Amino acid sequence: MDSNDFWMWLAPVFLLPVFFAMGWFAARVDMRAVLKQAKAIPEGFYKSLDALAEHKSAVAVRELAEVVDQQNDARQSTYELHLTLGKLYRQRGENDKAIALHQSLLELPETIAERRDTVAFELGQDYQAAGLVDRAEQILVGLLDGSKARQARQILLNIYQQDRDWEKAIKLAEELSTGDQTYQFEIAQFYCELAQLALYHSEYNKAREYIFQALAVNRKCCRANMILGDVELKQHNYQAAIDAYSAIEKQNYEYLSQVGERLYDAYDGLHKAADGIEVLIGFAQTFPQLDLSGVIYEKSVPIYGEDKATEIVIDLVRRKPTLTGTYRLLGVLQNSINPKWKAEVDMMRSVVGMQMQKSVMYRCRHCHFKSQVFFWHCPACNKWETFTPNRIDI
Repeated sequence: MDSNDFWMWLAPVFLLPVFFAMGWFAARVDMRAVLKQAKAIPEGFYKSLDALAEHKSAVAVRELAEVVDQQNDARQSTYELHLTLGKLYRQRGENDKAIALHQSLLELPETIAERRDTVAFELGQDYQAAGLVDRAEQILVGLLDGSKARQARQILLNIYQQDRDWEKAIKLAEELSTGDQTYQFEIAQFYCELAQLALYHSEYNKAREYIFQALAVNRKCCRANMILGDVELKQHNYQAAIDAYSAIEKQNYEYLSQVGERLYDAYDGLHKAADGIEVLIGFAQTFPQLDLSGVIYEKSVPIYGEDKATEIVIDLVRRKPTLTGTYRLLGVLQNSINPKWKAEVDMMRSVVGMQMQKSVMYRCRHCHFKSQVFFWHCPACNKWETFTPNRIDI
């Protein structure tokens, strides 16, 4: 081995301590930088985080506001703090403070490009929360070509739904639709809202057009066939109404209870009332969870008589006993019960009725909001088609 080879092998041995020294020095420098940054963070910042962890939003807002005031400006170091503070103000309903804070951020020369879009987006939400919908819309529309375009469209979609501006809502939902989220349920419901409005104004052809558009978007939209049945029933096209209502069985049979009486009326319009009763009984026997016993009894009495109608209801209630079925059954039995027991039956029915008001309701499957009234659009979580079609025991 010559001398050059010897020194090439020996050089790493001499340089090893140097590498260790450099690594130690770099670590010391980084650690000092970290410690320096940690000391630079105000104590109030940590207090606000601690308050948030304990769900004390009032304390968190106060501490964070003090930190922001201490910084005196909203430049690079406190920009994110300002945004967070504004969100906390809005969350607590202090919309005037949130608006003032975000407006001051927008006026700074440093607030440009993507940062400006972010602040404007927050300001738009502030205006919406404050009920200043026109201002919110104006700001959000101005963001449709920027970095916050998708988020702005989502907020605008909520605004248009609140304003019942269904045509704008449809356009926006179509723009938001992607492979992961198609908005087909929402768009179909928007068309149904337009169809319902056209039906109210007796614009039947227009209503049909909206219904067909709803079904083109979502062929399983039960509401579309419900409204179509109503349109045909209004125009005395009874067979067409029957076809529309009956189609709901293949879409989602649980919604049949929503159209039970109207389906009977369509059969009655064809002078086939008995056939209508048999269809309803068939649905109730096949799908015991449907709430059809009331309309079946009411329509059966003039056709089959009191005794036969009572037998039908008793059979249906036995198939799936519920508070609703028991309440109706007790009401039916009041007419034929021994007068000696009538007071007791009345008392039992009253107790069952009070319990029904407390525990038998429609419920949103998304947020579990409960109501005695059925909604297509949940007033709590703003989701569509999430309410149970039949009242259930809560």
